[in-house]
Amino acid sequence: MPQQEVAMLIMQHSEGGGRWPLDRERLNIGRSPDCDIVLPERVVSREHAAIERRVEGYYLIDSGSKNGTYVNGDVVTAPYLLQDGDEIQIALRFRLTFVDAGATAPLTANLPPSTSRLSLRLDETKRTVEIQDKTLDPPLSIAQFRLLSALVEADGAVIDREAVVRAVWPDAESAGVTEQAIDALVRRLRERLAELDPNHQYIVTVRGHGFRFENPAQ
Repeated sequence: MPQQEVAMLIMQHSEGGGRWPLDRERLNIGRSPDCDIVLPERVVSREHAAIERRVEGYYLIDSGSKNGTYVNGDVVTAPYLLQDGDEIQIALRFRLTFVDAGATAPLTANLPPSTSRLSLRLDETKRTVEIQDKTLDPPLSIAQFRLLSALVEADGAVIDREAVVRAVWPDAESAGVTEQAIDALVRRLRERLAELDPNHQYIVTVRGHGFRFENPAQ
């Protein structure tokens, strides 16, 4: 595969795909049709963020957006120097991968699911979890499995604590489930998944918003 001459932004496949070469000094991202990358949803500010090319490389800058700009789950509060493979989230809705000039590996981010296999798989009927062809034994508890299923079904989107309660304890009043109970459940689920794969954090905490699932491709 030939090397790229310029860096690119690649929209994650679950968000509809799309590629934009970073071939100018500044590209604006937002809801406005005047932006270079238009993301037409109300959660996105009219001028949400920008990519600036400087001597050191490409910087991601939040343009005073209402719902935030994130890199790898962390909110961007100052110009951030992008590294090859970084995941950019716009308002926790759109996910884009930054591919530096000459890089080829992250291009798989835009492949359809049939081409890019996932390392974690669930069997809803047997309540089993498989990571890299190894099955978790003993199985997850019902609460742990419900939480993992909800996160996987969200396909990388953030689910808040109220959504966790609805998924895990459907018959409970949300006010009756404490944050400590949710945090304990998340912590224990992470520990169980680490039994099979200690090198990857499958459940990411997005401070102030909730949790999201991150499944690496095999």
